[in-house]
Amino acid sequence: MKVLAIEDQPMAALQLTAALRALGHEPESVKDGMTAWELLRQQPFRVVVSDWRMPGIDGLDLCRMIRQRGGEYVYFILISAAGVTRETREAALQAGVDDFLAKPIDPDELGMRLHVAERILGFTAQVKQLESFLPICGYCKKVRDDKKYWKEIEAYMSERDGTRFSHGVCPSCYDRVVVPQLKQLGIDSPPAGKDLR
Repeated sequence: MKVLAIEDQPMAALQLTAALRALGHEPESVKDGMTAWELLRQQPFRVVVSDWRMPGIDGLDLCRMIRQRGGEYVYFILISAAGVTRETREAALQAGVDDFLAKPIDPDELGMRLHVAERILGFTAQVKQLESFLPICGYCKKVRDDKKYWKEIEAYMSERDGTRFSHGVCPSCYDRVVVPQLKQLGIDSPPAGKDLR
């Protein structure tokens, strides 16, 4: 798994990168939050392991920026040299941090955290896939919304993302439905494929 590692202390960065490689991951190491942010905007990383205290954009700021950006979920592990107090833990959770590690990094602890990250990211991928399914009636083509109500697809799409529809008749429906109706009324039908809008 690709992991973005952010650590401003050179020795700690080497240790973190070595531990990630030894655990079978592909680390990309940077030394500050701004460089990490730029890299995250260019490449997909599903896991970030970041030092808390750094000059400029610190770990909490970076986590907030990632959460505000949205998109695919990024699992964020925060590293702290100082003990994590109730107040600092609350601040980190409010920023969107998923997990904590104390310095110096224990490779076994890091491995367990990354194992949990992989499982959670797998679950988020499954949820995203399930959310992409849209229940639609095979007869009337109404769709079921999140509140279990059946709606015309036009109303559903309009409420969900503002999509507006124009209506027409496809060539097969024109031949199958419209032509027989016109014949019943004694009207000669225009040639098939003519745009009826």
